Amino acid sequence: MEAIYIPHLLKAPKRTVEVIVDQTIAGLDTLVPVKGTVIVRHGSNFLEISSQAETITTLVCDRCLQHYNHRLMIDTSELIWLESELENIEDIPTEREVLLEDLSETLPPNGHFDPEAWLFEQLSLTLPLRKVCGDNCPGVAVESIAEDSHIDSRWSSLAILKEQLKND
Repeated sequence: MEAIYIPHLLKAPKRTVEVIVDQTIAGLDTLVPVKGTVIVRHGSNFLEISSQAETITTLVCDRCLQHYNHRLMIDTSELIWLESELENIEDIPTEREVLLEDLSETLPPNGHFDPEAWLFEQLSLTLPLRKVCGDNCPGVAVESIAEDSHIDSRWSSLAILKEQLKND
C-alpha cells in the first residue's frame, strides 16, 4: 500500500481517495489478507479517514492456552489535523504540560499519510484484551494431588503440624 502525498489529495475528485485493501499488513499476524477499504478526504485543514475492513487472526486463550481463530472487523473514522511542524525544534522545552486539546493526531500539510500504518493501528486496537476461546472454556486442566503422595522432606514439619491440627 503506497503512502498518500497529502497535497495530491487537493487535486483528486471531491478531494477524496479510496484505497481498496486486499493484502497482509506488516506486523499483524493474520490467517487471511486484510480486505476492505480506506477512504481519505482532504478537508482543507484536516484529513477525514474512514475505513471498513476485516481479517482473521489466531489468538491464544488466556484460560486454557489453546489456539483459536478470531475475526477482526473495523468500521471506523478519524480526523487528523494538518499542522505545520514547529519551526525551531530547539525552542521546545524538555518538560511541558500537555493540554487535553493537544491530544490529537497531526500531520504536516505537505507530508504523507500511510494507510497501511493507520490500518495496522486500527486493527490492533480491536484485538481483545481478554482472550478467551469461548463461553464454555474449561481453563487449564489441573491434576489433583493424592493425599498419600511423597512429601518433600523440607515440608515434613508442616505435615506433622497438619496432622496435629486434624487430631485436635
